Amino acid sequence: MAEPPDIRIGTQEREDALKRLSDHFAAGRLSVAEFDERSGIVAAAVVRGDLERVFTDLPEPVIAKPVPAKQESRFGSNWPARVMPVVPILAVILFFVFHQWWVFLLIPLAGALLVGESGRDRRGDRRDRRDRRRER
Repeated sequence: MAEPPDIRIGTQEREDALKRLSDHFAAGRLSVAEFDERSGIVAAAVVRGDLERVFTDLPEPVIAKPVPAKQESRFGSNWPARVMPVVPILAVILFFVFHQWWVFLLIPLAGALLVGESGRDRRGDRRDRRDRRRER
């Protein structure tokens, strides 16, 4: 049910009306002169009817559904860089458990598997830059 237009308004209602008016101005529905004139009316508004007169020829705002934010894991998106420092420690522990020297080969293997992908991207970027320079 719509409220009567003779109900008094407060500062919050005026600020909300100015924000709505600014949105209409940003959308190109109002000229600068119209925006100035209507802003003055909103600032001087005492009752709800004063605000309604300002928006009579403007469309109702479209409420967009919020896009759900991509939830990032607690571990973060940079997990290979966080795991890599653990690999040498793990290799030393495995060396003392199994008494095998080859466990130290896990360090460069893990580096190639975990961090190597971002290194390839950087090399590709450098090649792209070189190719662009040659085209000039």
